[in-house]
Amino acid sequence: MRRSPEPYLWLLFSGGGVVAAFLLPVLVLLFGVLMPLGVLDWPTAEHLRGLLGSVVVRLALLAVAVLCLFHAAHRIRHTSEELFGIARFDVVIAILCYGGAIAGGVFAAGVLF
Repeated sequence: MRRSPEPYLWLLFSGGGVVAAFLLPVLVLLFGVLMPLGVLDWPTAEHLRGLLGSVVVRLALLAVAVLCLFHAAHRIRHTSEELFGIARFDVVIAILCYGGAIAGGVFAAGVLF
C-alpha cells in the first residue's frame, strides 16, 4: 500500500497561509505605506547587513519564503484543476506547481546563504 504525500502538502499549505496572513500585511504596511510616506525611516544598509548576519534570521526568512511558495503552489494547483476542469492532468500540474515552489525555495536559499 502506497501512502499519498497529500497530508504533508496540506500541512505546508496551511503553514504558508498562516505565515502569509500574519507577516505579509505587516511587511506591506511597513515597506509599502509607512516608509514611502516618511512616517518611518528606511533601514540603513548597515542595519540590514547586521540583521542578515544572523543565521537564525536567514533561516526564518527562508522558512517564510518557502511556506508562502508552497501555499501559492497548492492554491494554484487545486484552483486550476477545479476552475478549468483539468483534473486529469493532476500529476503534471502538481509537478509544475510544487517543482516551482521547490525551485523558488532553492533560489531563496541561494540568495540568503
